[in-house]
Amino acid sequence: MPETEAEIVVEDPGAPAGDSPALTTNRTVEIVVSLLLLALAMLLAFDNWRTGMSWDSTGPQAGYFPFYLSVILAGACVYGIGREFLPRRQTSETFVTRDQLRRVLQVFAPTLLFCLFTQWLGLYVASFLLVAGFMAFIGRIAAWKSALTAFLFSLVMFVTFEIAFDVIMPKGPLEALLGH
Repeated sequence: MPETEAEIVVEDPGAPAGDSPALTTNRTVEIVVSLLLLALAMLLAFDNWRTGMSWDSTGPQAGYFPFYLSVILAGACVYGIGREFLPRRQTSETFVTRDQLRRVLQVFAPTLLFCLFTQWLGLYVASFLLVAGFMAFIGRIAAWKSALTAFLFSLVMFVTFEIAFDVIMPKGPLEALLGH
């Protein structure tokens, strides 16, 4: 019988604590998401009914198929909501704890800012800020290494998209200043 290799365990000091308080349960999230999807389905059904969801002399009107798809979505949402209110044998599990949500927001917030900054600063400057920020603040990598890596990444993206493939990407004031 071959020897098994020893497992390498890497401790993450920023990992969520096991005793972090629960913020919400799976049941609550299921109900909220189902209600939001039900509202979307009703809006889509109304709009497609308004557009026309029947047959005319040339065939189905523009809203025919989307209307019935929204009815199916609404039915699935009602089923999901009803299922959550049926009695259960076990309690609902924790969906997210405070520490887990904090870690998710550490990634979500900069990514959202990246999407917003791309509109004003362009893709390459926003990418530089995102990569450098993630490396420096979340990865705790030295600032000069983070800046150098982010610069090289943005430069490779620029050469690949703008020069090699001639793809139009969102540009900002820096690219305009450099003549692109």
